[in-house]
Amino acid sequence: MSAPASPPVVVGAEPLPRQEEVLTGPALDFLAELHRRFTPRRNELLARRTERRAEIARTGTLDFLPGTAGVRADDSWRVAPAPPALQDRRVEITGPADRKMTVNALNSGARIWLADFEDASSPTWENVILGQLNLMDAYAGRVDFTDARTGKSYALRPQDELATVVMRPRGWHLDERHLRGADGEPLPGALVDFGLYFFHNTARLLELGKGPYFYLPKTESHLEARLWNDVFVFAQDRLGIPQGTVRATVLIETITAAYEMEEILYELRDHASGLNAGRWDYLFSIVKNFRDGGPEFVLPDRNLVTMTAPFMRAYTELLVRTCHKRGAHAIGGMAAFIPSRKDAEVNKVAFEKVRADKDREAADGFDGSWVAHPDLVPIAMESFDKVLGDRPHQKDRLREDVQVKAADLIDIGSLDAKPTYAGMVNAVQVGIRYIEAWLRGLGAVAIFNLMEDAATAEISRSQIWQWINAGVEFENGERATPELARRLAADELEAVRAEIGAEAFAAGHWREAHDLLLTVALDEEYADFLTLPAYRHLTG
Repeated sequence: MSAPASPPVVVGAEPLPRQEEVLTGPALDFLAELHRRFTPRRNELLARRTERRAEIARTGTLDFLPGTAGVRADDSWRVAPAPPALQDRRVEITGPADRKMTVNALNSGARIWLADFEDASSPTWENVILGQLNLMDAYAGRVDFTDARTGKSYALRPQDELATVVMRPRGWHLDERHLRGADGEPLPGALVDFGLYFFHNTARLLELGKGPYFYLPKTESHLEARLWNDVFVFAQDRLGIPQGTVRATVLIETITAAYEMEEILYELRDHASGLNAGRWDYLFSIVKNFRDGGPEFVLPDRNLVTMTAPFMRAYTELLVRTCHKRGAHAIGGMAAFIPSRKDAEVNKVAFEKVRADKDREAADGFDGSWVAHPDLVPIAMESFDKVLGDRPHQKDRLREDVQVKAADLIDIGSLDAKPTYAGMVNAVQVGIRYIEAWLRGLGAVAIFNLMEDAATAEISRSQIWQWINAGVEFENGERATPELARRLAADELEAVRAEIGAEAFAAGHWREAHDLLLTVALDEEYADFLTLPAYRHLTG
């Protein structure tokens, strides 16, 4: 038997109030074991991503894996039955685990709260540690919040009225720079987020009749799902928890994962509870993987790529069919609209779009869907109530009518829409405004009445990069060039200065955000993730 791993040490972070409640000796020992056992495999799988991307560049296509055809052809296997707390997932609300969101999301009336340590959370040390504390406090019934601006106080409703938490750790690609192992290497953020949450909350969750439930982001292959499954098996053994207590929903938000949905469910079958269709990261992944694939892979403005586009229909319908064939929940995408307190007409139009989107998902066979704001919960609930009634889900709808070929998932050329000049302007605006907020520690940001997170910033900067490298000509005769991007970025800085005033502008990170956007949008070498260079600029 090998000697216990030395606990990780905190590096370069100011101590936080109550930090010691999270970073206890036993919790750090648990993280050390996770790091020692699983970080080397994580590193190998990240290297494999690079190899696969090079293969896509060489072949210009993707296909279902021949080596796993047996898994897809075997009709006998199913994922484990969903536990009672995850049977009904008709509306899920998403957001970071700050104090206010913790109270509001749990009280929202949604069935599920995706407590987000990933795209909706900027990974400052404060967000990482205090987010864990907020969830620990929520399960202990001691979360409350007073708005400093309004003086209004918020407290949790009775336990049986609260949303069930499904926690989303960071993706495999992000490290936690403030925790270093005995080998001197930073721990993967995914293992830190998962490990601390699992270690501190599993016993209390079981007392509440629930369990440690997770959303797994940025998965690119079934081998990455296998790694997560091995993490779950080890963690449950280590804490003496019955196998199968952990349940995971995997976001199919990369184009490579779309070709391995069944294999991903198979690898996690004792712990799987569903798949989710993550729209913006999915489009970002298409650009990233097929960025040199020629004109047929050039996407139009992100808001012109609706879920009714043929290749998006293929993706979502395949997801529903795959999930229901294997007994898993199929969860739909995000309604990101943020209601306006000032403009009723804006709300009316947006609510109609949200309702149409959720009606379509419910009619297609999805068992639930996401919203970003509590005011959207009743709208989404109505759409799914109409289809589900008293049933918790519609897994009996097998969607055997769906037949998706490999080429259908990447049939970008079938889109009628083209990139527009206004789309270029919007991409620059959203990119700068989001990155500036992220550098201030905010991961979920309302911009132009939409809740934006790191995924929308990724698609924004990716489209700028793609359009410039493809030499796109817009409808006004202008061509996408580095000079145009720089001009639009400079214009946006001046617009923000006029909008918020010189003092607030100077206090922010606007110039830094401007420079960072242009770096990741204009560099010849495409950065795999915006958050990797951005993390080096993040303070705290």
